[in-house]
Amino acid sequence: MDRLSSTTLIPDAISGARDDISQQISMIWEKIKAPLIVPLLKLAVLLCLIMSLMLFTERVYMGVVITLVKLFGRKPEKRYKLNANECLMTRMQEMSLDYHFTVEQEVGSSTYAFFGFNGTAGVWRIAALNEAGGWKDRTTVEDMDLAVRASLKGWKFLYLGSLKVKNELPSTFKAYRYQQHRWSCGPANLFRKMVMEIVTNKRVTTWKKAHVIYSFFLVRKIVAHIVTFVFYCVVLPATVLVPEVEVPKWAAVYIPSVITILNAIGTPRSLHLLVFWILFENVMSLHRTKATFIGLLEAGRVNEWVVTEKLGDALKAKAGAKAPKRPRFKIGERIHLLELGTGFYLFFCGCYDVAFGKNHYFIYLFVQAIAFFIAGFGYIGTFVPNS
Repeated sequence: MDRLSSTTLIPDAISGARDDISQQISMIWEKIKAPLIVPLLKLAVLLCLIMSLMLFTERVYMGVVITLVKLFGRKPEKRYKLNANECLMTRMQEMSLDYHFTVEQEVGSSTYAFFGFNGTAGVWRIAALNEAGGWKDRTTVEDMDLAVRASLKGWKFLYLGSLKVKNELPSTFKAYRYQQHRWSCGPANLFRKMVMEIVTNKRVTTWKKAHVIYSFFLVRKIVAHIVTFVFYCVVLPATVLVPEVEVPKWAAVYIPSVITILNAIGTPRSLHLLVFWILFENVMSLHRTKATFIGLLEAGRVNEWVVTEKLGDALKAKAGAKAPKRPRFKIGERIHLLELGTGFYLFFCGCYDVAFGKNHYFIYLFVQAIAFFIAGFGYIGTFVPNS
């Protein structure tokens, strides 16, 4: 039998360029791009466009409802006291929480008498607790779990924006990451556990069940996280590398702009920080998306419960105390590989867009890459070694 030559196993074009690694990679890329990469990326863009429209519609709907509430009904106010001025990261959190309380909670209370109960402050009827089955530890959002079960029993919720309560925001990036993992993973896992129970419930109206499944869970707790990261930090940058796939301008610019404005109007004093808030939310969407999939799939960290560290006055006391001579420092406390990896990906796509692109995405890609680098190297929030 004749011995097989290398040319029978390796295409001539690649064999002739095997000494040039970059040329080989380029040729392989061209061979797989048309039959594989382009169709997959087009499908990803389509799914992201659908999710963007879902989120856009939900935000506009809540904007209309809250406008009517302010004009003809209760006027929600920000009546909780936060440590928002502790650092820039807490200011970003304030913007997100303002929208959550003054819009999402108020809209749910005014339309379907339901919203996700926050464990920070609330009053329950003992009868409602007992009928709903009491507290359960099957997820990391036991307060939301109880609220959904009580709602399915016919109990109504009322949000009072005029009552003032105190709340402390996590001011370290480590604590905030753990908190956002719990807040994103828990609702997704609860949705997995309760979706059929909601569908088959006979005590509430079909409209209310649709609201809980679609608006409360699917759009706000799942789609919002996934589309933010996958679309704007993965798919959109990938279209720079694959110019055969285009994203409509309305999806790349107009829809996210409207959504951002609707989210930010709840905190007028921080409108000048809007760009920083967008970049920060995109960074955090990485962890929220990962946590959402963990919750949906019930993967390893689904029931991870790490109490959110709140520094309070302890930070000031620690700052005034005498520093140790040799403070211990662990590189894992400041270096975050996921953020750095995403930052390098965005930076590479930005460089490619500068050289070969035509949509000027590099302006966004470079700025967003810098935001991921800042988070990746731990220069966000306050930092307390070995806290």
